[in-house]
Amino acid sequence: MSVVLVTGPTRSGKSEWAETLAARSHKSVIYVATAQDYLDDPEWQDRISRHQQRRSPQWETRSVPMDLSATLQAATPHQCLLVDALGTWLANWLEQDESTWDDRVMELLTCLQATESEVILVAEEVGWGVVPAYPLGRLFRDRLGNLTRRVGAIADIVYLVTAGYVLNLSELGTPLPDQLGSE
Repeated sequence: MSVVLVTGPTRSGKSEWAETLAARSHKSVIYVATAQDYLDDPEWQDRISRHQQRRSPQWETRSVPMDLSATLQAATPHQCLLVDALGTWLANWLEQDESTWDDRVMELLTCLQATESEVILVAEEVGWGVVPAYPLGRLFRDRLGNLTRRVGAIADIVYLVTAGYVLNLSELGTPLPDQLGSE
């Protein structure tokens, strides 16, 4: 088992780095797309198309907007799952109450710790900007920050990709005590 977290701001290169790591795994790559397909949104469709064009034709793509844990549980040691991205997965669950969300996070963390496959997760960094002016935006930012922190605590390697540069935080950084805490 190997869990890798690749995080960074929008358009920083984090998905490209995750794809590079998946290609280097020399395993059967399954690209786990967490976004929902909004056919009436041409800009969204363009984003999805750009991601698809970068992928190797040998990679399998699975659309998994909700049940990420089941996908992790079904993976084999010969597979590398590239999950892009935790933020879009969270957005699909955003309107769930706190208890349901906490259960979903614990289920994901448990599956990540138990998986026999290599898993590369992409996560957006949204907390570096202004505090959102509306409650749902603040909820998204807070939940994603907490989720990324908790996944980072169990990951074997954590990368930060920003401005097109990759930093290995596992080598450069010092983890906070009590990494599994919420803040």
